[in-house]
Amino acid sequence: MSAVETIELAPGYRIPRVIRGGWQLAGDHGPVDRARALDQIAAFVDAGLDTVDGADIYAGVEQLYGDFNARRRAQGLPPLQVHTKCVPDFDDLARVDEACIRRIVERSLQRLQVERVDLVQFHWWDYRVGGWLEAARALAALQHEGRIRHLGGTNFDTAHTLAMIDGGVPLVAMQVQYSLLDRRPARQLVPQAGSRGVQLLCYGTLAGGFFSERWLGAPEPGAELSNRSLIKYKLVIDDFGGWDAFQTLLQACKAIGDRHGVGIATVATRWVLDQPGVAAAIVGARYADHLQQTLAVFRLRLDDEDRARLAPILAAHPGPEGDTYALERDKSGRHGRIMKYNLNKT
Repeated sequence: MSAVETIELAPGYRIPRVIRGGWQLAGDHGPVDRARALDQIAAFVDAGLDTVDGADIYAGVEQLYGDFNARRRAQGLPPLQVHTKCVPDFDDLARVDEACIRRIVERSLQRLQVERVDLVQFHWWDYRVGGWLEAARALAALQHEGRIRHLGGTNFDTAHTLAMIDGGVPLVAMQVQYSLLDRRPARQLVPQAGSRGVQLLCYGTLAGGFFSERWLGAPEPGAELSNRSLIKYKLVIDDFGGWDAFQTLLQACKAIGDRHGVGIATVATRWVLDQPGVAAAIVGARYADHLQQTLAVFRLRLDDEDRARLAPILAAHPGPEGDTYALERDKSGRHGRIMKYNLNKT
């Protein structure tokens, strides 16, 4: 087994280049056996994947990480490195102030059972509602107090990312959707924000599970899709060029994987990790069932032949248009209509 790759996200702060995502632990993908999930966090940590991604809006996930931290503390072991989020509800944006931001962060600290959270990633649903920069500055104030170690953003476009930095918010990371299907971050965010020290933490790398042998040669799915992630990423597949184009991409990934003795998901993850500006990929998992498959990415090296196989497919299918998360911010559009905007309330 190859050693887990790590990267310095900020001076003195290293993370593995694969982070375990917490969205699947929030129940939207089906029932979660909490005791099993809690026990199996240790398998990821023991393998070297000691950093997890969560959010204030992921029901029960911060508490799960907090319970694991308490268990580690009782054993004399260091806590997880936790990346969480600060996501005020859409309906509350006009009322968000410094006190609101402080309540969100203090609630996360209580749930996580820590004095300081390693990374808080800020999201704002609608730029047209003023206050987003002031809210980000409130997070910077909490960082100055020692309650937050590092600051990042989630799903900000290039202009607003740069505006936060210019406004005195010391961002080190931006969490964005990035995959073979969706390459929007490469157009503006990577060259412009990357030059200011912002690295990417990438979700959607496996398109909610579509990058797998299960979907190779399968008929195009419709209304039977079982969860909101699959519905979401099927829209991305449509923007990429449709099911036939996606099958061509899956076939190429399968051929590359066969050359190296790995699966389609490993190829898709490695491709993202190899892109400029990418610090880590966030891979969701309820349990440790696919841990060895996840770790396989660290022994895979794509070569010129692999890249040449993918190049014409990617050139023919540029994928979703525009800057990062622009399509999803249109509440009347295909992507925006399926979003849940008030998860703190639910």
